[in-house]
Amino acid sequence: MFFASDNAGPVHPSVMEALTAGNAGYAPSYGVDQTMVEVTARLREIFEAPEAAVYLVPTGTAANALALATLSDPWQTIFCSSVAHIHEDECNAPEFYSGGAKLTLVGRGDKMGAEELHAAIAGEQTRGVHGPQRGPVSITQVTERGTLYSLGELRGLCDVAKGFGLPVHMDGARFANALVALGCTAAEMTWKAGVDAVSFGGTKNGLMGVEAVIFFDPSKAWEFELRRKRGAHLFSKHRYLSLQMRAYLEGDLWIASARKANDNAAYLAEGLRQIEGTSFVYEPQANMIFCAFSRAAHQRLHDTGAAYYVWSGSLEGADPQEALEARLVCDWAIERAQIDAFLDILRG
Repeated sequence: MFFASDNAGPVHPSVMEALTAGNAGYAPSYGVDQTMVEVTARLREIFEAPEAAVYLVPTGTAANALALATLSDPWQTIFCSSVAHIHEDECNAPEFYSGGAKLTLVGRGDKMGAEELHAAIAGEQTRGVHGPQRGPVSITQVTERGTLYSLGELRGLCDVAKGFGLPVHMDGARFANALVALGCTAAEMTWKAGVDAVSFGGTKNGLMGVEAVIFFDPSKAWEFELRRKRGAHLFSKHRYLSLQMRAYLEGDLWIASARKANDNAAYLAEGLRQIEGTSFVYEPQANMIFCAFSRAAHQRLHDTGAAYYVWSGSLEGADPQEALEARLVCDWAIERAQIDAFLDILRG
């Protein structure tokens, strides 16, 4: 019963098979393999962007940090939500790879509002040479609390950024989950809304370890290539990244895996709704659930030794009925029987 993270799930069998099949013989290195040519063509097709520059890196942190470094200067600030992954979970990698660009946190929740963003941007670049200059806006979709920006909200944020002449980056670690939930196209959720670059996630959705960075403005391509190499994220045996991504895109496996993960989370959420004393901190919208239930229920789950998830607060508190928050993440591989077992223990 593993709900701690979609990073913890297995690699999809189709991806493992593709790696084994592609392991025969020799292939050009450093990203000029034929498989990468096919990946680039397919991603351009998916995003309806025939001139887009497409690159692969092994981690989401590398994707976000290198993309933002390419979009910003060291003396600028990057605007993001107060709980953005680039702020809370990347050990200052964007600051490091950009050579010193800082982060300006917008709002207090997982989603930025257009008015909040406008106020934050307007508040910078007011001290001349003494203060940080305005830099890119980074939007997380799905957010770190499992919620979604609607297409209208994305357009609103991008319009604010463009009003100040700023580029927009999307952290799409769970890009496919958001796409499935919104029922839109990749183009509608990115460049058609005003996004300039996207970190297109795969690792959380069935890949061994690869993310794509896509620039809709190809003029950024050479700088990104240099930053990727200088930052030690250009794989020599690059075909093993390309093989994963090609398998992910073939037959829309990326869509099918995300839909299964979202459906699993919806099934879990429906079960949680039926349990008295359980409440949602955020309304579930994709494959990540934030809910609260009693300390006693948490203790029952942990006593089994088989329930793995993230929670806040102490299990040793005096009040067994005190509600403690839990984060439950579903991936494509978790079985309904495991979800049912988790719910049965929670019911007591």
